[in-house]
Amino acid sequence: MSNVKSVVAVVDDDPRVLESLEELLESAGYIARSFSSAGALLASDTSSIDLLITDIGMAGMNGFELRDQVKKARPKLPVFLITGRHEIVDQERAQDIGGLFRKPFDGQVLLAAIGDALQHKRMGSDHGS
Repeated sequence: MSNVKSVVAVVDDDPRVLESLEELLESAGYIARSFSSAGALLASDTSSIDLLITDIGMAGMNGFELRDQVKKARPKLPVFLITGRHEIVDQERAQDIGGLFRKPFDGQVLLAAIGDALQHKRMGSDHGS
């Protein structure tokens, strides 16, 4: 296994979520890059990101829109969506998403899903989210 750490970007407009996810990811050996908005992520260099976690319910560009934008440039980038609004999970647009987590979510379940997605990405398969 490679000693290169995977980079996980987190986009959420709640600083508490950013801080807790950053701590969780770093404790699991990932490099966490936090962004308070979709625009901040898109203004940065996304080429080094191995996986994206984004909140759905953000002002401006929401998580669905951010995922769609990122997927245009990086179609194989795994993207996980998180939300505190449970009604979003029931919407048609969210039905076929494998990486959708409701807040509060189990950190260990999220880490396992990240590990699986990154393993699929390393093996060259297109892990669609």
